[in-house]
Amino acid sequence: MEIARTPIRKVAISTGGGDAPGLNAVIRAAVLAGLERGWEMYGIRDGYNGLLMPEKYLEGGVVNLTRDRVRGITHLGGTIIGTTNRGNPFSYPVKNLDGTYTEVDRSDELVRAFNMHEFDALISVGGDGSMSIANSLSQKGLRVVGVPKTIDNDLDETVVTFGFDTAVSFAVECLDRLHSTAASHRRILVVEVMGRYAGWIALESGIAGSADVVLIPEIPYDINLVVKKIIDREKAGRNFSMVVVAEGAIPKGGTVTVQSKEIGRAERLGGVGEKVTEALQELTGKEARLVVLGHLLRGGSPTANDRLIALRFGAAAVRALDEGQEGVMVALDPPTVKYVPLSDATRRMKSVPLDCDTMLTARDLGMCFGD
Repeated sequence: MEIARTPIRKVAISTGGGDAPGLNAVIRAAVLAGLERGWEMYGIRDGYNGLLMPEKYLEGGVVNLTRDRVRGITHLGGTIIGTTNRGNPFSYPVKNLDGTYTEVDRSDELVRAFNMHEFDALISVGGDGSMSIANSLSQKGLRVVGVPKTIDNDLDETVVTFGFDTAVSFAVECLDRLHSTAASHRRILVVEVMGRYAGWIALESGIAGSADVVLIPEIPYDINLVVKKIIDREKAGRNFSMVVVAEGAIPKGGTVTVQSKEIGRAERLGGVGEKVTEALQELTGKEARLVVLGHLLRGGSPTANDRLIALRFGAAAVRALDEGQEGVMVALDPPTVKYVPLSDATRRMKSVPLDCDTMLTARDLGMCFGD
């Protein structure tokens, strides 16, 4: 959406939610593109905490991002300005005297701090939660452009998000390594991966890593059909099996497995891999082992593909602001990067379509989904 505004002089960048490989590449591209236009570029520490709790930071909650600050960071994992998944300004966790927490709306404080620093625009880098916050801040009058980030690849309106390729690549490397130990010991090896309520990581790593079974949130699984697959493999002389389980996978008639839910953050999924492992060992009589990849999927240096997407997104966010766009998210639409309204990008989660080519390929390869 184009709106007539005063010229841009100062831009703030925020990285929110879980970290993902490629965040620093976005920061570098946005900073360099902004400096080329004569703008001053700043980073807000830890999501929006740098504005809401500046006293917590010895060097201040806002960092001046110069060319020197962003030199040599494209290949680095994490984010040089920090992030948090407990910093939603509309539901901010505030500690009470008794040690409990209460969610408080601090969005007006954030807007005042934003204006006090004389920022003209905000580039918000994050997943579905961060994009929802960005949309709400846009509705409160801030000039905002969003950049989609999540290893889960579950943000709508963009073909892919950066961080996803790195997560899948590492998961596949782990599956390659685990194949040999599973075959040597004739075991069932269960690998639990992240992805929240979408099965993209499990599906793509499972296919590329030659898994025999993949369990994803989009298809409630019947454990007995998984057992049948493993027994059929045994009868055919294949004495080991690889099972990839998305953390949001759900058994038929069951619910998602939640590790914890805390004030001010989304519920933490995980634990379904353990349930599947125990059930398979009991029902097949075979030795089964569990490997939870967890946060290993978030860390490390981004792949070349993720670096390129992140750099394109960062530069595109600055172009969007320069063109008078706001209330939009940059999105990959090969061969270009387009702008989509934040309200559209956050309307729904992008789950795995059961009729997509990737699913059809998995079926043709004989992969079992527990259905």
